[in-house]
Amino acid sequence: MEIIFSKYDAAKYPFLPIAREYVKELGYDLNEFNESNSYILDKSLKRILLALDNKPSKELGEPDEEIISFLISLLILNILDIRSVSKRFALAEAERIENFIENDLKDENERRRESILRYIFENTLGLKIIEDSMQKYKIKVAEYLRRSVNLHDPHWRLINKDVYEGYVHLEIHDIVRLIREEIALLIYEKIEKMNVKDIPESIKNRVEILRRYTINDKRFKPIIIVNKYPPCINHILSTLEKNDNVSHTARFLLATYMLAIGKSIDDTCSLFEHAPDYNEKITRYQVEFLAGKRGNRKSYNCPSCEKIASMNLCYKNEECDNIRTPLQFGMKRNG
Repeated sequence: MEIIFSKYDAAKYPFLPIAREYVKELGYDLNEFNESNSYILDKSLKRILLALDNKPSKELGEPDEEIISFLISLLILNILDIRSVSKRFALAEAERIENFIENDLKDENERRRESILRYIFENTLGLKIIEDSMQKYKIKVAEYLRRSVNLHDPHWRLINKDVYEGYVHLEIHDIVRLIREEIALLIYEKIEKMNVKDIPESIKNRVEILRRYTINDKRFKPIIIVNKYPPCINHILSTLEKNDNVSHTARFLLATYMLAIGKSIDDTCSLFEHAPDYNEKITRYQVEFLAGKRGNRKSYNCPSCEKIASMNLCYKNEECDNIRTPLQFGMKRNG
């Protein structure tokens, strides 16, 4: 079956090759985007700022403006060259794209749904999805496990899913959520691969505006890793500093360790600000819950080294000196 996508699809899914092909057909030149075209430049900058605040527009604007502003946003971020900013933008854009995919998969036109499944899921992401029934889809168990491994809510546990004949059966919302990180990675890679010479001053000006915006924002400052922390904790901090997400168990370990050594709730929460999926309210609630300030008012202990090893979070070295808990790191042990 032929896959038919329009310019509106290119606007909704600007990370796909069809968007780049459409721009080529329009014959735009980067030098056209000077201050006389400030509207589209400002729209690109606003698109980035909304993404950094996790408030991407859910509405689809005029197709040409949507596609061009996306591409200029990528260029601005490439020049800015701050990994955490690029990661946050990519994730927010991926969440926006989720909404469009979900709506398209609810389309009554079977041909339309099939086009989305083939072009985005199969051709772009290499994920074979079968429409089980209207509003229900299935994927192989192995594909589900590979994509759900970093989704921490019990909702995503295989035991809580309909599984038979080697397939996991999912609602539309879940099947779309599974690919969020992959789309975010595609967008991030596009930012990294941008290679444009002779950047117009008008675009450089927007880069400096964005730089001034981010320079005093604590979310984009590097994490200071000190040697006094045990290697398991430093590994988690290093991962966060790269603006990569860490598992639920790693978050639990980091939070309970920091609280146990006397760090405040504010200081502990701040360590998670570099995570691309960081949400201030959710993070604070979870840390306060672990500290015994919410829910059942029970404070949680830092896991033992044995438990940490069972969670595949142990990175022990000679300095660990057979300690039984990370809290003993650096203390001189007797016999």
